[in-house]
Amino acid sequence: MTIPSARDIASGGRGSWRRSYARSMAQTDAAVVAATVLTADLLWIPRGSNVVLAGGEVTPVPYWLVSVLLLGVWLIALEAFQTRDPRFVGSGATEYRRVVEASVVVFGLIAISSYVGAVELGRAYLVTAFAVGVPALALSRWLWRQWLRREQDAGRRLAPVVIVGDRTSEDTADAIARFPGSGYRLLGVVSDEPTVRTEHLGPIASLEAIIEVMRPEAVIVTSVHALGPQRMQQLGWSLAQHGAELIVTPGLVGVAGPRIHTRPVADLPLLQVDYPELVGAKAVAKRTVDIVGALALILLSLPLMLGTALAVAMTSPGGFLYRQERIGRGGRPFHMLKFRSMRVDSDAELQALLLAQGSSGRPLFKVADDPRVTPVGRVIRKYSLDELPQFFNVLRGDMSLVGPRPQRPAEVALYDEFASRRHIVKPGVSGLWQVSGRSTLAWEDAIRLDLSYIDNWSLTGDLVILWRTMRAVVRPGAEAY
Repeated sequence: MTIPSARDIASGGRGSWRRSYARSMAQTDAAVVAATVLTADLLWIPRGSNVVLAGGEVTPVPYWLVSVLLLGVWLIALEAFQTRDPRFVGSGATEYRRVVEASVVVFGLIAISSYVGAVELGRAYLVTAFAVGVPALALSRWLWRQWLRREQDAGRRLAPVVIVGDRTSEDTADAIARFPGSGYRLLGVVSDEPTVRTEHLGPIASLEAIIEVMRPEAVIVTSVHALGPQRMQQLGWSLAQHGAELIVTPGLVGVAGPRIHTRPVADLPLLQVDYPELVGAKAVAKRTVDIVGALALILLSLPLMLGTALAVAMTSPGGFLYRQERIGRGGRPFHMLKFRSMRVDSDAELQALLLAQGSSGRPLFKVADDPRVTPVGRVIRKYSLDELPQFFNVLRGDMSLVGPRPQRPAEVALYDEFASRRHIVKPGVSGLWQVSGRSTLAWEDAIRLDLSYIDNWSLTGDLVILWRTMRAVVRPGAEAY
């Protein structure tokens, strides 16, 4: 298995480190698929077995040849479905989705072919290969991604990029700086207006000269109007000669890729944005996951719940459960359950503490070094054990496993029009901002992530957030990529 070297970064060219990264994953994919097919073969196929027709006639095709064919077709499908496309590897769910789609197509075609050709292939053999291979491929991609994140956090495996546009370019620059997983290292902004937070490389008139000197691997244009159609076309030709990418931002905030579709009209690449919907089958699927997931988590965590309740009740006066009014979907109040982690009647002290630290004017009531928290409360908060009773809120339908965190009426009273959009879905036990920084995020970042979750909801996204939540709980303080 080849690890991308430091030379990949200095060598230039389009996506140099990404190409090396993709080649390394191709080797891992080959090893995983080969091990999977061999395992299924050894478990279910007796030595010397041949393929059998439906009528019982034995053909001279040995099973080891079937395994070799499966190996080859599977690897070809992974390549054909562009599961290692440099544009997608290392971030987002597209990479995983394509791996699953390629595998489903391979085994679906095998099943159809064996049925049409009246060939009896070992069902246990095929089921084992699929059930083992797909999770193993996903796991290998995930392990590669963890390695990549560590490299990018250390400033390696980042493609140098230049941003071109108007004064809004700094917003794009800030977004790239917030997420090392973007894969880019910002060189600066080319703009006719001086920048404040980002290095200003020069005016747009000097763009070609700047590209010649800086040699970026990508140029991000945030304002097409700042260049004009003809200049944009010339820029594309120039970047093609340098082997660099041309990326144009659509100027849309909080809109994920699956909602954006390109519609060519009169040689114009128009973008169509779908409206997010959580109704019908999608709503049923989410509620089903909530009920099944909550029941399973209650059963699994029951010993922890009993132990936590006992620890709280024995170490401080008062009941072990804490009920607090929160605002749910549609602005309706409900009582959220938690294990008590503070002194009894601690809510009466909240406003004074917020005023003392100067944070009473924004809707994210967090008290630094909160003196109301009990010693046991600090422990159960660290490992999120105080949140376990909320699975019962999920069963009742007040909450979902994933969604924006429910807030107090006093916090909701401070909402603006944008923040009020949080109430179009059920609040969640966990959410996007909890796994992207937990309680350390500022309110502006928290609301941005909550609205992004609502506008781009998907069942796959919920499952990813649940997985990242479990990682963050098991490893408190760790980044949940």
